[in-house]
Order: sequence, then C-alpha cells, then structure tokens
Amino acid sequence: MPLMPGAEPYHHDAGQIGVLLCHGFTGSPQSLRPWGEYLVDHGLSVSLPRLPGHGTSWQEMNHTRWEDWYAEVEKAFEDLQGRCAEVFVAGLSMGGSLALRLAEVHGDAIRGLVLANPSITNDVPLLKLAPVLKWFLSSVPGVANDIKKPGVTEVGYDRTPVKAAASLPALWSLVQADLDRVTQPVLVYHSADDHVVKPTGVAIIRQRIPQATIEELTDSYHVATLDNDASRIFAGSLDFIRTHASVPLRRD
Repeated sequence: MPLMPGAEPYHHDAGQIGVLLCHGFTGSPQSLRPWGEYLVDHGLSVSLPRLPGHGTSWQEMNHTRWEDWYAEVEKAFEDLQGRCAEVFVAGLSMGGSLALRLAEVHGDAIRGLVLANPSITNDVPLLKLAPVLKWFLSSVPGVANDIKKPGVTEVGYDRTPVKAAASLPALWSLVQADLDRVTQPVLVYHSADDHVVKPTGVAIIRQRIPQATIEELTDSYHVATLDNDASRIFAGSLDFIRTHASVPLRRD
C-alpha cells in the first residue's frame, strides 16, 4: 500500500552511539524526523522505523495490534545494537510506551530513555470504550495533529482505527506492571496543554520511576516534537545523551 508523503522511515549512521526513535499511535516517522536529523547532525546514529499499519491508511492499521508495533521497534533496537557501542531510546506518545517496554525487557542494554508526552495509561474516555466499540464501529475521529505552532501539520490519520486502539490497554497494563524494572536514566518532556494525553501518565512515571527528570513544556500541544518547544527537546535530549553515554560523543 502506498505511503503517505513524508511517512517514510529514517535511518542514518553517524556515530557509535545509537538512538532509536519511536513515533506515536496513528502518526508516522514524520513527527520525529526533525529530531532524528538533529541528532544525526550532532554525531549520533539514528533509527526511526515506521510502525506497521501507520503512514498508509487507518483501514490497514485496523489489521495491526500493539504486538506488531512493539515487534518492529524490537527489531530496530536489535539492529541498532549490532551497529553501535550503546543505544538510547526515545519516543513520542505511544512511542514512549514502546520505549519503556523495551527498557523493561532489555535492562542495561538500553543506556537511557527520552520520552515526550508518553501515553502509558487509559485516560481517554473514548479509548476506554474501544474494546466494545470495535464490534460496531471501524473508526472514530482522529487524535493526530495536536500542534500549537501555526502552519505545521503532522502526517497522521484523521480517523482512529478502533480495532487497533482496542489493543492499547493491554500494552499500557503491561508497561505499568513492570515500571519498577526501569532503572536507566529517564528524561520526560510533558506539555502542560495536551489535548490527547492527560497528566495521569506523567504522574505515574514520577511515582514509579524516581530517577526520572520531568520537564514541563509551556508552548506546545501533544506533538511537541513538531511544535514550538521542539528545539528545546532536541537540545535537551542531546545533553542528556552526552551526560549518560559511556563512549565519547562529538563536540560541536
């Protein structure tokens, strides 16, 4: 099936430290592409896969589940691990949940995590009904493109595929159950004005991952990596990686 323009995956080798970027639910690699290019420009290798069912059509996405999305980031992580001395993982929204799951499974093989508006709990009323709605509706209004900055558009679906969404609670439950396994350094960016993800998830992370640093974004909505605070996320993540990497990183 043809890809939406801009939804292509992005991979580039630029150094011995690798960063795996995980995009969000119904979004695409486009939402993280500027972040990835920034990290490459500063000497890091980046892998930004396209999750199955994303970047094509919401109808196709209805044939995929969270296990498919996790399998793709797992594959990308193993590939990056084979090419780099160490790996950091970052994610936006549901991509943050996938990043946390990778850290829970792989432990010290992941050097650190950077999460932007992570979605780890079922705090959206409509999604709570998804396991029932999937028998009656194939889609509902979409959640993509929550961006404050004028003129910026996220490449994502304008409809939410209900069968795919119905698989999210299982992912969230699994991630929450094992949060105590996350011992790596964690940096979280949280938009104060987010119309997609409520503050509940960040509160859970604050309580369950005591080493996590939470930074509030005051000028962005949910897709903060394309919004007014994007440069702050990019620079902050680079500083975080420089602080916690055990191998040298190029200095500008």
